Amino acid sequence: MTHSKSICLDNAATTPLSNASKEYLISILNKWGNPSSLHSLGMEAKQIISKARLSVANFINADPEEIYFVPSGSAGNTLAVKGLTSEDPLLNQYEVFYSPTAHKSMAKACESCMYNKKLKVNSVGKIDLTYLDDILPEYHVWTPLVCIEAGNSEIGTINDVIEIGSITHKHNGILAVDATGYIPSYKINMDLWKNYVDLLIFSGHKLHALKGIGVLWKRSGIELNPLIYGTQERSIVGGTENVLGIASLGKAVEEYNYSSISSSDRDYVYHSIIKNIPDSYLIGASIESGDRLPQNLYMCFKGVEGESLMILLDMNGIQVSTGSACNSKSVFVSDTLSAIGLNKKDINSCIRLSFGEMLQETDLDYVCRTLKECVEKLRNLNTQ
Repeated sequence: MTHSKSICLDNAATTPLSNASKEYLISILNKWGNPSSLHSLGMEAKQIISKARLSVANFINADPEEIYFVPSGSAGNTLAVKGLTSEDPLLNQYEVFYSPTAHKSMAKACESCMYNKKLKVNSVGKIDLTYLDDILPEYHVWTPLVCIEAGNSEIGTINDVIEIGSITHKHNGILAVDATGYIPSYKINMDLWKNYVDLLIFSGHKLHALKGIGVLWKRSGIELNPLIYGTQERSIVGGTENVLGIASLGKAVEEYNYSSISSSDRDYVYHSIIKNIPDSYLIGASIESGDRLPQNLYMCFKGVEGESLMILLDMNGIQVSTGSACNSKSVFVSDTLSAIGLNKKDINSCIRLSFGEMLQETDLDYVCRTLKECVEKLRNLNTQ
């Protein structure tokens, strides 16, 4: 198995820095002032941040005053949860309800709260709306804080944010939405969503910006306590601003092209797998349903260890990810796969392919052929 180039199918993990962002960053490298300084060097840096804030606001059709820059999507998720809740039962005002398939930064923040409860999801990972509507009124003493992901970047399933927001607000609750996995595929209009969403978070490096920068959108009237104290970002996110990270995000979203997002490569590989690799199946929402991120393909190959398949594919120039986070000492079962009730025998037999820029048909054919050969090789080893 040989191919002329490496093929990255792990774009849900991160994306390359855009050319426009690279060029812009090079042009401002000498603008090294502290944005809090009142002299000309500081004002230059402050202007860079203001320009990026306007670009991000335009990107999601929001008011620049509603945009806060945070160190990452995980930091934004943590701030959204812990900035509202309190460990002091005399001061706390919130009962936290959270998606069991949420990103760990959101799920762990919710689990750490004094009053928390997991929501239910169905077999493809969508929030159970009936359960949500039934459970929120039971906690009338506290304000419900509902925390979900708009789109699950692991299994690709999309939640109905507007319906969840409608139910949450019907019960006088607050909705926090992690949009990091969703926003690379779908344009968000906060002028519409602000009627349903109170806090929205996303990460820059999934949009061709630098790592280490994220965004928290906060609806007017929502008050957050800082996790890091300081005067920056209107005293919500302390610490000297990451000017280059912010600048890279502002430039990346200025040129982001949603018209280039397509499910065609994903569908091509999916149909080849189903046709040519027996005992394989899709996890998450079906590709026909419209409830799946268009560039996400999460597959189970029975009898194959996902990590071994990932390594073998990498040896052949194809980068994917697995459904379980592994290290040298132990294997942790994916919370998402457990939450949707995936067969325990299959839970470590999964890989995620997340597509980015459109590939040539020869590249796709190489992926399909190599994937088939690697699965067969691993299955043959398991039978020896």
